[in-house]
Amino acid sequence: MGYLTRLCQHRAVEVLCSGYGLVESPRWHQGRLWFSDWTGGRIVAVDDAGATEVVVEHRSLPMCFDFLPDGRLVLVSNQERALLTLEDDGTLAAYADLGSLSEFGCNDIVVDGRGNAYVNSGNFDFASGPPPGDVQPGLVGVVTPDGASRVVAEDIAFPNGMAVTADGLTLVVADSYRHHLLGFDIADDGSLSGRRVWAELGDDNPDGICLDASGAAWYADVPHQHCVRVAEGGQVLQTVDLDRGGFACMLGGTDAPYLYAVSAVWPGVAGLMTHTDWDGQALRVPVEVPGAGWPAH
Repeated sequence: MGYLTRLCQHRAVEVLCSGYGLVESPRWHQGRLWFSDWTGGRIVAVDDAGATEVVVEHRSLPMCFDFLPDGRLVLVSNQERALLTLEDDGTLAAYADLGSLSEFGCNDIVVDGRGNAYVNSGNFDFASGPPPGDVQPGLVGVVTPDGASRVVAEDIAFPNGMAVTADGLTLVVADSYRHHLLGFDIADDGSLSGRRVWAELGDDNPDGICLDASGAAWYADVPHQHCVRVAEGGQVLQTVDLDRGGFACMLGGTDAPYLYAVSAVWPGVAGLMTHTDWDGQALRVPVEVPGAGWPAH
């Protein structure tokens, strides 16, 4: 499939592929962009010429994924309440039980260089909205390489994307409903401490995030339909406007650095289960600073 091109802030935004559902979890892996189509029940890989391949078929909502240090794809399956790995024969195998973390299932995932898989959960019924009050039920859990899972951070107002800095010492979490990114110090055993606001984002609602080699973060925003690059502390460095909701972004590229993003027409929470006109896309735009840290590049 060829790509379409449109102009965005004086740079060409290339639409690599389109016609998908609610798209999420972009990852740059083995020279291609991989992303999940939640409503289509599949994970797709697309190259920079727009050629696509369905690499996983599985029904789960959400269905975020990342890659373990040994190269295996690991996905969050709320159908199974578990992490599943994609094996060489194309089958999905149980990797870790997530049932003890949240009765409402888990959302995003990032795997660091030690093989620790961080997962998160809003920990409430999304269709009903968050409970009232300042303290929120959202959490981050860690699954260590031995398959054990435990909660390592709480009181996050709908956690979304997560990323780990290149030195492996900081986890950055999108605290979507509080409009900021959180930072945590990572201990050798995967525990988190030193909670702080990494960046205030005004009225923006950060969704999927990634980090670049200068230490800045990119985040996608669904209601404001853009991707934004921010320095630690919150200074806005660059904005890429989209024509539909930005669900997540990822840095990658073979010959030059690009920001890859997945976007779709968001109907609002009320239409989540009945909406069909998502027109989900995977796109890219050239940037100056390559990616760093995890998700890996």
